[in-house]
Amino acid sequence: MSGLGRVLAAEPLVDWSWVGDHTDDIWANFWEHLQLTALAVGIGFVIALAMALIAVRWRAAYGPLAAFCAALYSVPSLALFAILLPFVGLGFDNALIALTGYTLLILLRNIVTGLDGVPPAVREAADGMGYERWRRVLRVDLPLATPGIVAGLRIATVTAIGLVTVTALVGEGGFGRFINDGLSRQFSTPIVLGAVLSVALAIACDVMFVLLERLLVPWARVGAPGDPGRRHLVRWSWHRRTADA
Repeated sequence: MSGLGRVLAAEPLVDWSWVGDHTDDIWANFWEHLQLTALAVGIGFVIALAMALIAVRWRAAYGPLAAFCAALYSVPSLALFAILLPFVGLGFDNALIALTGYTLLILLRNIVTGLDGVPPAVREAADGMGYERWRRVLRVDLPLATPGIVAGLRIATVTAIGLVTVTALVGEGGFGRFINDGLSRQFSTPIVLGAVLSVALAIACDVMFVLLERLLVPWARVGAPGDPGRRHLVRWSWHRRTADA
């Protein structure tokens, strides 16, 4: 049995007195974990949205953009941290750039899929009402692509939360600091605490996006995709938006 295994077998899995003595550290690491996740997903969404709009407008651009994002996504996290090290050093910038890069492929694919799913009849109706192309994209295409966009944000956020723990190796890490500290000291409590809190944060964010989708996309609750009731409500929602405009 390894040294860590012997330690874990010899002591309680969680020392609650240690947890009580480190509530300030728990909150500090929570905010760091949340900040890194929110910034990475937010910046990634802005970049991916711009790339998706370019890809929808000029289809030939989608392949190279997706290939670039896939190349970033395929680089192991430790290798990407090392590649960034000569340019930004250790710390927050290194972690944020790497995390943002890992969100791009997920967001780009989901945004493009959502935009491609807008019914051609809706686009034709908007064009017939005199909408300029970019105004139609902002007022019609993007709202109707919301389910795909929110799905991409859900996946990207949960992925980023998991990867934030690894950034402890470059001086950040949020709850990953606890895991790294526990492994270095062969102490089970911070390992369990960091892992459980990371999973809890991922679940909480996933539930938040489910609720957000229900709020933003009320027609998704009416029947399954392709159901006439759902299609009717999609068209009604779009007509209401255009009428309000």
